[in-house]
Amino acid sequence: MSNNYFSDKIATFNFDQFYTKKRRILFHSTLWLLFATFLLLSYILAYDIPPLHSLILTLRMTICNMAVFYTFFYILLPRIFEGGKIKTIVLLLLSIPFCIYLWMAFTYFITLIYNNFGFDIPTGELKGVISKAAEQNFAQALSFRRVLSQIIIVISLLSPFFFVKILFEIFRMYNRTLKLKEQKMKVEIQNINMEKDFLKAQLNPHFLFNTLNNLYGLAIKKDNQTPEVILNLSEMMSYTLYESNTDKVSLYKELDFIKNYFELEKMRYPADNNIQISISNEDRNSGLYIAPLLTFSCIENAFKYGLRSSKEQFIFLNIKTEKNTFYFQLENDIEKINQGISVGGIGLENMRKRLVLLYPDQHELQIENTENRFKVTLKIVLEN
Repeated sequence: MSNNYFSDKIATFNFDQFYTKKRRILFHSTLWLLFATFLLLSYILAYDIPPLHSLILTLRMTICNMAVFYTFFYILLPRIFEGGKIKTIVLLLLSIPFCIYLWMAFTYFITLIYNNFGFDIPTGELKGVISKAAEQNFAQALSFRRVLSQIIIVISLLSPFFFVKILFEIFRMYNRTLKLKEQKMKVEIQNINMEKDFLKAQLNPHFLFNTLNNLYGLAIKKDNQTPEVILNLSEMMSYTLYESNTDKVSLYKELDFIKNYFELEKMRYPADNNIQISISNEDRNSGLYIAPLLTFSCIENAFKYGLRSSKEQFIFLNIKTEKNTFYFQLENDIEKINQGISVGGIGLENMRKRLVLLYPDQHELQIENTENRFKVTLKIVLEN
């Protein structure tokens, strides 16, 4: 399975809805119960302490760990991150010895309580540990030397809970980050679709006006091309109005639209103009899909800025598909006065955005704007 599979699963998982207050209490209770169970068994099996005495020692350690854990994560940590970076780092470093001292202080006070009730360990390796610890005063119990001697024990007891909590928070942050990225992407896609709809709205009246003028001329001359032009126009209007409203369309339908548009635009120019279109390896049964009107801005700009050069006028469009890869190359002349102009403008930028959103890591786009020549080369790995 790919990394994207797990990322998608995490992104779609509603963490806040799942991790309710009841489940949080259940989760914490389960962890503390597991800790207490393993600690109890270690007292009984490793230190040969009677079960009842082991249970009381386990209770002491569990209470101490819980006190430090909840003090750190639910009281100290939220306040630590309220300051700047330097202050946060300093406080985080200081919180480590603070937690150790806090743990030892809780242990000492519970030990005093046990001792006052006459509780002690009668047998095993920890025999008399309660009374010996209670003989110390508070300063001795929390002396620097005492802390150094106990630091490994304290860290080993606290680290599993800190590790689980930190891992848990990392997962939650990652989940929220993915959700935010997903929401941002949805907004961007909506914006792109709005731009696409705006593009279609521009296409219809502008292109229709020019085509109807050409049709009028053909009709007056009773040209045999008139029915074919009407059919091409009808297919184009049907495509832009109805079929291109989805995220993906059949590749052959998109190619039909491009061919029809090219043929209708060619009508505006003399027959000797160098306007060429080549579509190879076209298979209507390929099952490939592509984002609708993805390259239309490039083609429209070719006719808008091209065929005006004083040297050589041309528009060359070459499209081919090999297996599931779509190759698009469009080249046209441009006037020198347009060299300083961003040829393509909003339409080309819209295409860039759509490619990034719809075909991340699946496309290559190259744009060359040289003297008297503008060239767009695009490669997309399509999906069935």
